Amino acid sequence: MSTADEQIRVSATVKSALEQRRRKDESFNDVLERLLSERDLFAGFGAFEGTDRGESIQRIHEQGTEKSTERIERIAESRSGE
Repeated sequence: MSTADEQIRVSATVKSALEQRRRKDESFNDVLERLLSERDLFAGFGAFEGTDRGESIQRIHEQGTEKSTERIERIAESRSGE
């Protein structure tokens, strides 16, 4: 891990969250480097900009939700007659 040469301000809540994730003998800089290397926090943001893919995905999601609701209702109706 690298040495920190800059300072940033964080809220008490953020500091507490970092402390909870901090491993033995790990600096706050080390914690942040590890967390940021584990996942890209901004991956995917803006990926659909200038396309209609976001709307298409939303439509597909809504259709799936409707189908699931219908299945659940059919199961509930079939069990109410038992």
